[in-house]
Amino acid sequence: MKRNRECFILDGYNVIHASTELARVAEHELAEARDRLVHLMTEYGAFEQYEVTIVFDALFTTDEAHEERRAPYLTVLYTAAGETADSRIERLAYELARAGREVHVVTSDGAEQGVILGAGAYRLPSRELWRRVRKFQEKLKKEYLVPNDPKIARSELSARIDKGVAAQLDSLRRRRD
Repeated sequence: MKRNRECFILDGYNVIHASTELARVAEHELAEARDRLVHLMTEYGAFEQYEVTIVFDALFTTDEAHEERRAPYLTVLYTAAGETADSRIERLAYELARAGREVHVVTSDGAEQGVILGAGAYRLPSRELWRRVRKFQEKLKKEYLVPNDPKIARSELSARIDKGVAAQLDSLRRRRD
């Protein structure tokens, strides 16, 4: 039987402000900070095989609630005017937990953590998520990014074949010139 992916629900602005770098970006360009968070979580969720939902408040706007599917396992939710991210996260966590899914809510809001525990979800402080993301990025660099090694970068055929065969190939090449 195929196992469901773990669900991670992030309080978007709470997670942004738990990162020194993204908080600095958000001071000047909130949309850029949101985009960076979405990009990082797309990579992290794909690598760890998590289903990730990021919820952003629209509390002080007149915009309609909407949902954007950014990747197969990453969704961004914007709440309706007058709705908090916390209330949307609580409903979503409750629905998913009741459906038998393993749900982790990422927020550093103490009151919110208590509510989601009551809904049957797990809590993960925002700073702990950032610790995990940094560890993931280090693992990627270490295991998947090839260092700039000239021996790896240049692999010539002449270094791997018999010298007699190399001489014959060179002779054929010269005749064509």
